[in-house]
Amino acid sequence: MNHIKPLKLSAFALLVLAGCNATMQAQASAPKEFIKAPLAVVKKAPVSENELKRWSHLDLIKDSIPGMSVDRAYAELLQGKKGQKVIVGIVDSGVDIEHEDLQGMIWTNPKEIPGNGIDDDKNGFIDDVHGWNFLGNAVHENLEMTRVVKKGDDGSAQYKEALAQYNEKYQEALKDKEQVDFLLDVHNTIKKELNKTTYKIEDLSSITSADPNVLRSKAIMTQIFTNAGPTFDPEADFGEYKDQVYDQIDYNLNKDFDGRKIVGDNPNDIKDNHYGNNIVFGPDKEKALHGTHVAGIIAQIRGNNLGGDGVATNVEILTVRAVPDGDEYDKDIALAIRYAVDNGAKVINGSFGKSFSPQKQWVYDALAYAAKKDVLIVHAAGNDGYNIDETKNINYPNDSKDNVKEFTDNVITIGAINKSYGETVIAPFSNFGKINVDVFAPGEEIYATVPNNKYKYLQGTSMASPNAAGVAALIRSYYPKLKAAQVKKILMDSGVALPSKVVLGTSENPGERPPAVSSAESSKTAKMVNAYNALLMAEKMSKK
Repeated sequence: MNHIKPLKLSAFALLVLAGCNATMQAQASAPKEFIKAPLAVVKKAPVSENELKRWSHLDLIKDSIPGMSVDRAYAELLQGKKGQKVIVGIVDSGVDIEHEDLQGMIWTNPKEIPGNGIDDDKNGFIDDVHGWNFLGNAVHENLEMTRVVKKGDDGSAQYKEALAQYNEKYQEALKDKEQVDFLLDVHNTIKKELNKTTYKIEDLSSITSADPNVLRSKAIMTQIFTNAGPTFDPEADFGEYKDQVYDQIDYNLNKDFDGRKIVGDNPNDIKDNHYGNNIVFGPDKEKALHGTHVAGIIAQIRGNNLGGDGVATNVEILTVRAVPDGDEYDKDIALAIRYAVDNGAKVINGSFGKSFSPQKQWVYDALAYAAKKDVLIVHAAGNDGYNIDETKNINYPNDSKDNVKEFTDNVITIGAINKSYGETVIAPFSNFGKINVDVFAPGEEIYATVPNNKYKYLQGTSMASPNAAGVAALIRSYYPKLKAAQVKKILMDSGVALPSKVVLGTSENPGERPPAVSSAESSKTAKMVNAYNALLMAEKMSKK
C-alpha cells in the first residue's frame, strides 16, 4: 500500500573538474571522474519552480541539489550513443496509458491482435495488448492485517500481532478523522469568507472579519501554509487527506467490507491464475494515479515542455495492475511479477508494501523466478519512518526469509531523500535499515504524470523506487550484457555518499525529529543513487 555490507561514510573533498578551458579534443579524451560528496554543500540560490519540477535530475556539485545527475549523464556520457529498448514492468494501481506525456513509451504485446477476443499468444490472457489487470473491477481493499483478523483467532502469533496492530491503527484512524474534519471546517470557513475555492497565503491578509471563528481559521491556515511549502493547495490536499482517512475507515480497516468478491477468483489458490481483464488503468482511471505517477517518473518524455522529464528514454512501460486502494494480495503480486518477466521486462518496479504476508512464499518464488530470468526488481522501502531491520517492522515483499540473509541477488530496496543535502536529507517518512535498505533516491516533491493528462507533486518511497528503476533501465539500455545482479551492485556502489550524520525517521513527539546518527545506520551503502556515476561504473564493468 505504500503508495520501502555497511560502509563507514568517508569525508570526500570537493570535486573540481579539470580542463574547463581545454580544447574540445582534450575534453573528449579526459577521463570522466566520479561525482563525490563535497565536505560542505552551500545552496547557491532558492529552488526555482522549474528546478523543483525536476530536482531529482539535477547534480549535487553543479546545482547544490542532491539529485541523481541525470541531466549531466545525458549531456556528458550519452551524447551520440544509441541504447537498446528496455521493457520496464510497473506492478501498481494501473497506468493511464493514454496520457499525453507517455505516448510512444507504452509496451505493446507483439504476439497479440488487439480486440479480437482471442488469446493469440496462448498465455491465458485474452487481448493483453498493453499488460494485464489482475484486479478486474476491484478498487478498494482491506489491509492485510484486517484480513488476518477477519479470519479469526487461530492461536498464531501472526493473529495476535495483527489484532494488536489493527486495534492501534483503527484508533489512529478515528483520531485522523477528527483532525481532517476540523481542518475541512477551517478551510470551508476561509473559502466562505474569501468567496473562492482556491486561495494562497497572500489572500489571507485580506481577511478583516472580527468573527472569532474566522480569525482563528485565518491563524490556523496561515500556520499551515507557512509549514507546508509552495506546492500546498488546501482544496486538493485536504480533499486527498479526507479521502485517505475515510478510505481507511470505510474500506481498509472495515472488517465487514469484502473488496475481493467482484474479482471472482479464489485469492488463496495460486493455481487459480487466469482472472481479471486487459483494462490496465482499471474501472476508474482517476484511481490509477499512483501507478501513472510511477510510470511518469521513469518514462515521461524528456524535453517536450510537458510536465516533468522521465529518467530513461529507451523504455517501454508494461503495466500490471495488482495494487488496490488497500493492501495487495500475495497471489496478485506473485502472478504480476511472473507476467512481467514472461513478457520481457528486464526491470520491474514495485512501489507497494505491507506489514503482513500470509502467503509470502508465493512472492519469494516469483522473485527467484525473476532472478533466474535475469530481471531486476526495484522495491520501495516503505513510508512509516521505521527501522525495517527490526522484525516488528518488516516491509513485505522482501528478499530475506529471516530478515537478515538475502536468498536472491536481484532485489534492491530504495529509501527516499529530499532536495536539501544535509543531516535531514533523508525524508522523515522513509523507512531505513543498514541490513534491509540498500540505497536512497529522490522521493519528496516529485513532479510527474497523473491520469487524464495532468501532473502532480507526490512523495514517498513510492517515488524514490521508480527514480532508481529509471537509472537501472538506463544501465540495461546502454550496457545490455550486464546482469541484474551487476546492475544492483552498480546502483549501490556508485552512489554519492550521504552526509556523515543523518536524521532517521520521526520522533514520537509531533513536529520533532530524532537526533542525527551515523549514516551507516541508514542503509547498506549510506549512499544516494547517481545516474552519472552508475553509467561510468557500468562502462568499466562491461569491459571486464
